[in-house]
Amino acid sequence: MSEATTHTVVSQELVDFFDANGYVVVPDLLTPEEIERYSVAVTTGVKHRTRNHNIPLEERSNYQKSFLQCMNLWEDRPDVTPLTFHPKIAQAAAELIHADAIRVWHDQALYKEAHGRQTDAHQDHPYWPIKETSSVTAWIPFVQSTLENGALGYLPGSHKVGMRKFVNIFFGEPENILEEPEIKEIEPVFVSVPPGSVAFHHGLTVHLAGANNTDVDRAVHTVIYFPDGSTRGYPFPHFSVDRYKIEVDQPIRSDATPIAYPRPAGDLPQRPDVPFAVEQIVANNGAVPQ
Repeated sequence: MSEATTHTVVSQELVDFFDANGYVVVPDLLTPEEIERYSVAVTTGVKHRTRNHNIPLEERSNYQKSFLQCMNLWEDRPDVTPLTFHPKIAQAAAELIHADAIRVWHDQALYKEAHGRQTDAHQDHPYWPIKETSSVTAWIPFVQSTLENGALGYLPGSHKVGMRKFVNIFFGEPENILEEPEIKEIEPVFVSVPPGSVAFHHGLTVHLAGANNTDVDRAVHTVIYFPDGSTRGYPFPHFSVDRYKIEVDQPIRSDATPIAYPRPAGDLPQRPDVPFAVEQIVANNGAVPQ
């Protein structure tokens, strides 16, 4: 059993803050050496995935102007796998959502390029056909996130208002979820996160990000976790369940969504034997394994 399972990673104060606000920054989950190593690994993966995408920023869709998105890097980049299944980050996620065991839904690099557009306000969970709503995203910056380069802003408590609303940020001009009556009085709180710390937000927390007004990419790796035992609640397609033909009402358990916590020390999942295919992705800038 991993040493990480013998003690808590997140203080009770931070757990209480997350419960109340739907987001929290947990400090010092990664060492400087890990940040340097994983920054190189993820950035190399992003460059490889996007090597054939040469459309100038000004000619892209609004969504593509917001960031480069590369999903499931852990599957084709062995040097990224230890980050996606990092024991301290995964344990912190489990503690924040009060889960005994959690799985990875998918990971994704989100690189907001220099002078990239803002990220429109949305909730994450409506994009996923998971019935239960106790999901959490770990947001792992490799550079200091600031108001100038696209730090995330969260609407405190928005995960508890009973809203699960799909906002189509992928095509055209999305509707403004911030005008919804449940949350229109909540002001976003923008959070600067230093490398080594990890920001977590609940899958129902409304969040957004400003534009990157600097000359340097805002480099971030993210991992989505959900409690083991969660089920598929909806038939709309998603590669995390369709690859292994998981039907509505069935538990979401497959090699595409491995256990992240608890795992024995040093144990990492194998790449799934069902490929992560181009046709399984919608509106992800074409950044799929090749």
